[in-house]
Parts: sequence; structure tokens; C-alpha cells
Amino acid sequence: MIGRHGLALALCLVGGSAQAQQLAFPRSRGAGDDPRTAIAQPETTSQASGGYVSSVEPYLGPLGDPLGLRPVLKERGIEYSLTYIADVHGNPVGGIRQGAAVEDRLNLRLNLDLQRIVGWEGGTIHANAYFIHGTGLSRYYVGNLLTTSVIEALPSTRLYVLWFDQKLMDGKLAIRGGQLAADTEFIVSQTATLFVNSTFGWPAITGLNLPSGGPAYPLATPGIRAKYTPDDKFSLQIGLFDGDPAGANQPGPDPEAQRLNRTGTNFRTHDPALVIAEAAYAYNTDGDPTTLPGTVTLGGWQNFGRFEDLRLDTSGRPLADPTSTGIARSLRGNAGIYAILDQTLYREPGKGEEEGLSAFIRASVSPTRSSLIDYYVDAGLAYKGLIPGRDSDTLGIGVGYAHISANARRADRDVILYTGQVIPVRKAETVIEATYQALVVPGFTVQPDVQYILRPGAGIANPRDPDGRRVKNAAVLGVRATVQY
Repeated sequence: MIGRHGLALALCLVGGSAQAQQLAFPRSRGAGDDPRTAIAQPETTSQASGGYVSSVEPYLGPLGDPLGLRPVLKERGIEYSLTYIADVHGNPVGGIRQGAAVEDRLNLRLNLDLQRIVGWEGGTIHANAYFIHGTGLSRYYVGNLLTTSVIEALPSTRLYVLWFDQKLMDGKLAIRGGQLAADTEFIVSQTATLFVNSTFGWPAITGLNLPSGGPAYPLATPGIRAKYTPDDKFSLQIGLFDGDPAGANQPGPDPEAQRLNRTGTNFRTHDPALVIAEAAYAYNTDGDPTTLPGTVTLGGWQNFGRFEDLRLDTSGRPLADPTSTGIARSLRGNAGIYAILDQTLYREPGKGEEEGLSAFIRASVSPTRSSLIDYYVDAGLAYKGLIPGRDSDTLGIGVGYAHISANARRADRDVILYTGQVIPVRKAETVIEATYQALVVPGFTVQPDVQYILRPGAGIANPRDPDGRRVKNAAVLGVRATVQY
């Protein structure tokens, strides 16, 4: 599979200039298009917030741009890029069963600068489509909540985002509308973009609590976002999204969100709204080598839809009670708040803004009764240029922890009480990840990755174990290759 799609990528690389181009985010900007305050951001990333930094185009020789189209198109306001990611992961220890999975994703981006094309000042159109193939290790082998790979999804060809962005007030205010994804701009840690596990991008507390996983990879939804940046330090943004990108929160025979919205073109607009708001402050961004930059972010979300109670039925009885109606009580809304700190801890002397150590910590709580995860925290360190002579390589270690809500744990105890079945009571799931991204040439990286997952599924019973014992802790070994053009 990797060979087939690698060939497809090579065929797509016809048409480019002999210069590496920065399509989305220059080096002065970080993940989420905020001021870059984490020195150890990786060269490439699979997370939607990370953007496009460098290209392999100059290293393709005559094949890079045989027709010379790319610089001509750019001059006219049309820019495109391709990113190909291939993952091979296996769990030799633990999980539901042992095995290996191969998955890959081709990402096509297109930017249209309306100022250059039609003279529309401050206007931009952006589109992003995915071509996803392969088998998910978490879905079929490990059974964990914190998905092993951020690119894991059901095979599909789908539209991700398609939006129009208008800048006003000399660029201080940006209004964006169309098919949007919240994970490109909200709840983003710059340092965490290095990691492979999906929870370091769109965290598990939103991915598991919100309908269809919320507006995040691989599903986006119609919405509008306003972002105000009065200076290079402070930003305030608010997004209004359709609250269910696929309709998985509606009654039906198939609750699988990705199957309900197979191509990303459902464009749902009739569901109750999801609102996300966030304020961020970046400090020490003046380039003074004696100071260390960082960003503090505070935010929250509110989904105004109806949710099912995890424990009680419409009459207030436990759902596990044989006399229960079997219909979960309806609850209104799901909400949460979060905080993020991204901090550069050390700069390599004489290396400017490119080498050093960064750290991050994110924490979130969602106390509503419909939440499967009531609190979540992750943290990590990343060092760029640690090994002499490997200035663009990045080494990182991260930890993510998702805690099961009291309401869900009581539901597990109800099953034991009313049925007499001896089942595990879920508590929490933890992932520890160590990864090393090695730069082959700008735009091409290889990334060995190791993860250890404690209590997969938060401690659920293994469906393949006749004795109903918990899923065993899993060790995951893998490697990722990323090519950007």
C-alpha cells in the first residue's frame, strides 16, 4: 500500500518551482497560526493545526517543475501543496489482540489569494481534501480511547475544509466562514504537534464527549469563526459550528460518524450549535535571546444539543435495572473549559530561533453529566537539535491522561449490581509516547515512535477473553514517513 500511494504521490509531483515555498505558515508563526513561542516545533506534522513549512521540491531536480507552473501560479495568487504520510504500527504486547497496521494519507491543500486574482483586498479561499487508506491499529487491535495515530480513520476520499477568510481592520480582525474544523485553531499546543498519538492534537476530552467527535479530523462542519489580534501578543477568537458533523448523535441504525458522513460533504446546518471561545497571550516574542517565549491559552466550549445520560433512564432508574425503560434520560448540553501553557525552556547558544527545548501542558475539565471524560491532562517535552550535526531533528516525550466520569463509573457498578456479572469498572487511560523525528531533506522526515498504553479503553473487559479480564496494557512500536511538496 505504501508503495502504491508513494508512486501516486510521485506522479502528483509534476509541476513545481526549484524553490521551497511556505504555503501556510512562515517560521514566525506557529501551529494554529499564532506567534511561534515553542522553539521545538517539528519540521513536519500530521496535525491539522501545524500547517505547511518546507518542501522536497528543490531536491527533485528536473522532476520538481518540468513545466515551471508553480511560480507562475503563485504569482497569480494560486498556491497548492501535497503532504503524504505513511504509518506502520504494531502492538507486540497487550491490547485486544496483537497485530500490525499500515495506513496512509495524502493531503491536498489549495490557497487562493483573492487580492492577486480579482483585486479583492484581504480575501482568501482555502480548501483541503484527504485521501485516506489502511487499517487502524487502535480500532482493530489495541482497543484504546487515545487513538494511536492521528491519521487513523476509515478509508475514504473526503473534503476536509473549504472556507473563505476576510481580513479587516488592517488585518487585526479575520472573519472565516464555510466548512471549518476546530482542531486547526482551537485547543492547540505548538510543542505537542510533534507527537503521533491523536490525543496530542484534538484532545480526547472533546473527541469523546462531543457528537461525532466534534469538528475535527477527519470531520469538519459548517461554521463561522472570528479572530481578533490587536497586536503580536494577544488574540481572541470564537467559533460557531454545527454541533454534530455527521449526525451520530441522532437515532439511527449506524452510529459510526465517518460512515454517516463518508465524503465530508454532508454540510449539516440544522443541529444544535457548538460554540468554542479562546484567548491567548504570547510573551517574550521580541526576539531577545536573553528571554524565553511562551504562550498562555484559556478557552471553553458549549454544545447546546441533547445528550443521553450515561447511567439513568427516562424514569430515573439505572439503565442496568431489569425494570428500566431501556431509554436513556435526555440531558441538555455538554460544556468544558481548558488551559494550555507552551513554553520555550532553553535555546541553543548561537542557534537563533531554531534549536532548543520546549515544554507544554494542557488541562481540561468537563463536569456535565453527559461527559464520558470528566477531566483530561497532557504534558510533554520536545528538543530540536539535541544531537550534534542533526540540527533539524526533534526528540520528544509526552504523557496523556483521560479520566472516566463518575456517572460512567456508576453505570459500570450498576451492571455488576443488577446482573451479577463480574466486569471491570472503567477508571482512566494513560498513554506515554517517545518519538524522534529525523530530517532526511527539508520536507521529508522519518519518525520512529514508541507508545505505552495503560488500561486500554480505560480498563474495559477484553471481548476476546472468555474470562472477561481487562484488556492488557499495550506497547506500540511504529515508524512514520512524511513527505511535503
